[in-house]
Amino acid sequence: MIQSTIPVLASLNIKETVEFYEQKLGFRFGYADENYAICKRDDCEIHFWFCDDKHIAKNTSCYVRADNLEALHDEFTKNGLQTKPPVLREWGMKELYVVDSHGNLLKFGAEASI
Repeated sequence: MIQSTIPVLASLNIKETVEFYEQKLGFRFGYADENYAICKRDDCEIHFWFCDDKHIAKNTSCYVRADNLEALHDEFTKNGLQTKPPVLREWGMKELYVVDSHGNLLKFGAEASI
């Protein structure tokens, strides 16, 4: 049976990636070496692989289901991120967009009724 999905995003610098996810997004460290890292927050886990091609990272995204996007936005802003408030999309989702330190797009989404 399928239990979950875990995105594996490109990282131009593993150490910088881990620091960004810990300091800006509130994730906690799971594992890291020079080629791979794991960061976790609540029930979310994201993996990273070392890649020296900026084009790959800048053209990659993942969708993260979340609730209380306004609180997340406030937290991220307090942590120094400059991101727009959540928006209601025509497909019935409220979404908050964050671009990480290497260009990966994280789309935090909640059903509009949440």
